[in-house]
Amino acid sequence: MASVYVSRRLPDPVMAELARRFTLIGKPHDRPATREELLEAAAQADALAVTLTERVDAEALETAPRLKVVAVYAVGYDNVDVAAATCRGIVVTNTPDVLTETTADLAWALILAVTRRIPEADRLVREGRWEGWAPSQLLGADVYGKTLGIIGMGRIGCAVARRAAGFGMAVLYHTRHPLRHEEEVMVHATHLPLTQVLQAADIVTIHTPLTDFTRGLIGKAELAMMRRSAYLINTARGAVVDEAALAEALEQGRLAGAGLDVYQHEPHVHPRLLELPNTVLSPHIGSATTEARVKMGLMVAENITAVLEGREAPHRVN
Repeated sequence: MASVYVSRRLPDPVMAELARRFTLIGKPHDRPATREELLEAAAQADALAVTLTERVDAEALETAPRLKVVAVYAVGYDNVDVAAATCRGIVVTNTPDVLTETTADLAWALILAVTRRIPEADRLVREGRWEGWAPSQLLGADVYGKTLGIIGMGRIGCAVARRAAGFGMAVLYHTRHPLRHEEEVMVHATHLPLTQVLQAADIVTIHTPLTDFTRGLIGKAELAMMRRSAYLINTARGAVVDEAALAEALEQGRLAGAGLDVYQHEPHVHPRLLELPNTVLSPHIGSATTEARVKMGLMVAENITAVLEGREAPHRVN
């Protein structure tokens, strides 16, 4: 049997399937693998199954003479040096599609939570501070009928746009590769330059991959373009947003609120964001449903199996 290193413990059905198909190297933990553990395992592995927290760079690849495939348990794969892997003939795969709807649901959960101040309301009740209904208590913002701005219109962005129809929203979007006209009609969305989306939207939600182009895409200048009554949502990658600039905009009342599931330096969160009542902060749970995480794991197993059997991987990225 081929030897496979699994860097993090995955859901039980996934671990059982991987153990059935392969010889697993070591015992995965619930914590991220250390650098030493990764390098030691890579030296004897035919395949690596890694999460976004493990950095598979040129150094790691150089220590892996048997390695044929790096299967990333995520849609993003910027933790892998794809160019170095390609030079060595190593296949890199990811897990698209299966978490599209799940992540879109989480984006909407953040939109509703921050605009209607749900965490603040929950704390008020739980802490015994609620003294009854009051006309001006915890006033939030309507979502229905507002304008939604989507930055990045891939699978997840389109899924978010489809949900906006139920809220009677106008949808504006910006992406480097605009949708075809018939696709825009299906999601009722209009493509505009980034500046115009930021200026016009009541809610801006980010769904871009992390690339050299998108790193720091939303910084001080971009935040200044947004309405004071607008909300920023990020379920994509933390480094797309300048957290310090975001905290400053929220503190100064230049933005109404933010809902974040991802951060620049995970698991660290900018301390000023933690102190603000108008932020909703979740711990990178965009794909965190049992159904999605199991499907992702089974996709990892199939990607690895295909490569080791000499077939084309279903979700190859290089």
